[in-house]
Amino acid sequence: MREVKDYLYITLGLMSYSLGWAAFLLPYQITTGGTTGIGAIIYYATGFPIQWSYFIINAVLMTFAIKILGPRFSLKTTYAIFMLTFLLWLFQILVNNYVETVDVTADGKPLLLGEGQDSMACIIGAAMCGIGLGIAFNYNGSTGGTDIIAAIINKYKDVSLGRMVMACDALIISSCYVVFHDWRRVIFGFVTLFIIGVVIDWIVNSARQSVQFFIFSRKYDEIANHIIKDTHRGVTVLNGTGWYSKNEVKVLVVLAKKRQSLDIFRLVKSIDPNAFISQSSVIGVYGEGFDTLKVK
Repeated sequence: MREVKDYLYITLGLMSYSLGWAAFLLPYQITTGGTTGIGAIIYYATGFPIQWSYFIINAVLMTFAIKILGPRFSLKTTYAIFMLTFLLWLFQILVNNYVETVDVTADGKPLLLGEGQDSMACIIGAAMCGIGLGIAFNYNGSTGGTDIIAAIINKYKDVSLGRMVMACDALIISSCYVVFHDWRRVIFGFVTLFIIGVVIDWIVNSARQSVQFFIFSRKYDEIANHIIKDTHRGVTVLNGTGWYSKNEVKVLVVLAKKRQSLDIFRLVKSIDPNAFISQSSVIGVYGEGFDTLKVK
C-alpha cells in the first residue's frame, strides 16, 4: 500500500506539473530548466513536440542512472517519464481545445489568460510546476533530467533539492536567448526557475519539519508510556533539579513530526493539565523514524 500511495501522489504531482506547462508556460513561450526546458526551447525553435524531446533526452539519461539511483527509484522515475510524456500531450490538447472556445488572440494563438499576461502566466505556471516536483520528490519520484542529477547528489549529500535544480538549469535558461534574441525571455525563465525552487523547498521541507518537546510533569511515566503507545515516538527521560525548590525532577525529551504536535499536547493535557511543556522547531532530525543521514 505504501508503494501504491507513492505512485498515486507522483501521478498527482505530474498532473500539476503538466498543467502548469500546457496552460501557462508553453502558450506564453516561457522556458525554465530541466529536460522539459530543453524540450520547450526545441519546440519554440522548430515546432517539434515538447513531450517527445523530453522523452528522448530522458531515455538516454536513464540508461546511466539505473545503477546509481537503485532499481526502486529508477522504476518510479521511469514511470514518471512515461506518465509525464503522456500528460504533457494530453493537457496540451485539452487546454488548447478549451481555450479556443473561450479566447483566441488576433494571431490565432490560444492563451488562457489573454494577451499581455506573461508575468501572471510565469508565476502561476512556475508555482504549479514547483508543487508538482515537490510532491514527486516527497514520494521518491522524479521527472528525470536535471532532477535525476539533483537526486543523485542528494543521495549522498544534504543539499537542498531546489538549489541543486537551479544550479543545474541556469545554462539551459540562458540558451533560450539563441531562439528569441530577447533578454526578457531569459529573465522570465530565471524568475520561473526561482519560483519553482522556492516552492520545491517549501513542499519538501514542510513535509519533513520536526519539533522537540521538553515535558516536566510528576506523571512523567504515564505520559511517556502513552506517547510511545499512541504516537509511536521514542521518549528520553532526563534527571534534573529544580533550582528554586531544590527538588529532583524528571524531564521527558520527545522528537516528533510537526503534524503530531497537537496529538502530543492533547495527550499531556489529558494526563496532567499542570504539566510544563516547551516546544521548539528542529531544522533536521536524522535516525530511525526520521530522515536518513546522508554523509560519507
